[in-house]
Order: sequence, then C-alpha cells, then structure tokens
Amino acid sequence: MSRRIAMLGLAAALLGSAPASASPLDSGPLADFLNVFRSQAIPRETIGWNSTEKPGTIVISTSQRRLYYILGNSEAIRYGVGVGRQGFSWSGTKTVTMKKEWPAWRPPQQMLARRPDLPRFMAGGQDNPLGARALYLGSSLYRIHGSNEPDTMGAAVSSGCIRMTNKDVVDLYDRVRVGTKVVVRD
Repeated sequence: MSRRIAMLGLAAALLGSAPASASPLDSGPLADFLNVFRSQAIPRETIGWNSTEKPGTIVISTSQRRLYYILGNSEAIRYGVGVGRQGFSWSGTKTVTMKKEWPAWRPPQQMLARRPDLPRFMAGGQDNPLGARALYLGSSLYRIHGSNEPDTMGAAVSSGCIRMTNKDVVDLYDRVRVGTKVVVRD
C-alpha cells in the first residue's frame, strides 16, 4: 500500500499540479507526447513547390483539402486538412495574429444560433474541438487548429476553420510565427 502511495506521489510530482477535474493526459506536454503516436489520416510530406510565395507563407487549397507551408528551395510541407463545408468555405489572405497551445473554446454567436446545444465554454484538452494548437487568423472568426476528429481530414465539414490532426498542427505551430501570411484558395 505504501509503495502505491509513493508511486502516486511520484506521478503527481512529475506531472505537476492540476485541478482535480483535469487529467494530465488531456493537455500539456504529456498529451503532446501521446499525440505523436496517433495515426495520421493523411500523411504529412515534403514536396516540390514552385510559387512566388515567400518561405514561411501558408497556402491552403480548399479544393485539394491541403495546407502547404512554404520552405523555400522549391519545397513545401504538405498537410491534409479539413475545410469549411458548403456555404462555409472562404478564400482570401489573412495573417496569423495569435497562437495558443491547448486553447479554450467559446463557440461564436453565429454557431450557437445554428447549434444551441453546444457548450458556451470548453477548457483546452483532448476533447476540445480546437485540439492541441490554434493559429488565429486576423480579426476573423477563423483559425487553423487541431482536431479531435482525425477522420475528418480531407473532408469539407467545418464552419470555415481549417482543421488539422493534432500531430500536424503541433508541427505547423512550431514553424509559424505571429505575422505569418496565410493565403486561402479554392
């Protein structure tokens, strides 16, 4: 019995303090580590890329359902993404204005009007629709974010946000800086 208590104490010390209702598997470094082992719906890959876009730019093709992070030297990283469903797709140029790890989610009023059953607030974690990371796009309601539904990659299912697997959004998040240009095309 005392060994079990000692092990629990060691685990608590290693994982840090958290509210009683929070699980260390829901968000933070341990959740990031576990996401590395989740399966990829559409594998990330480095491809040849010929474009006038500068290195560091994000280009999203909603028709291809792919996001490209421009590396330079005629290369880009291609990620599979989920995009806005019919009536919610968009195109244009935005800028990353904020980045958040394990963001909390507050559905916008427009979404609550369509779906009054949604919670008004959801703390960051594995069950949160924004997933492991979020890149906020200008003053719009749109984000590039992780997803707790990896099977939606390659589909048009969102209310306009760009969804990525948690594994991919963590990779992109680490590459992108506030101020990054984001080009969304059909």
